[in-house]
Amino acid sequence: MRLLIMSDTHLPKRAKALPGPLLDALPEADVVVHAGDWVDTATLDLLESRSRRLLAVHGNNDGPALRARLPEVAHAELGGLRFAVVHETGPAQGREARCAARYPDTDVLVFGHSHIPWDTTAPGGLRLLNPGSPTDRRRQPHCTYLTATVDAGRLTDVVLHRLPPR
Repeated sequence: MRLLIMSDTHLPKRAKALPGPLLDALPEADVVVHAGDWVDTATLDLLESRSRRLLAVHGNNDGPALRARLPEVAHAELGGLRFAVVHETGPAQGREARCAARYPDTDVLVFGHSHIPWDTTAPGGLRLLNPGSPTDRRRQPHCTYLTATVDAGRLTDVVLHRLPPR
């Protein structure tokens, strides 16, 4: 099962459209994951129409229209792994322990908010992934998103994709 993971798209405030390489990856994904801060409903409509399956949440910059359509936390079993998606996880200091306590029945937690790519494993095995942002790099050198594979209950081939400058 192929995953395409993104967050913090902030359209149309930070970019006018999703980057071409990200859009080109949509047909290859079995599941598209978005960890919030869409800002516009048009991006949600686009991903719903072009994704085989969408697992998504709202973020702190998402207004009432997005909050009406998306949960704060989403849970799904994908290929034998228990996933949770949330926008905010709090400060980086202590994140692994805090998230392991907050999501005890989760194998993989996808989060956003910081625009900083993150890939760690908490004691006890919870994998934490933040794809960064494909449209707003903030203080990062590149805009980014993630792809991964779930195979027989294992998360493999986690790749951070750097997008070319706009």
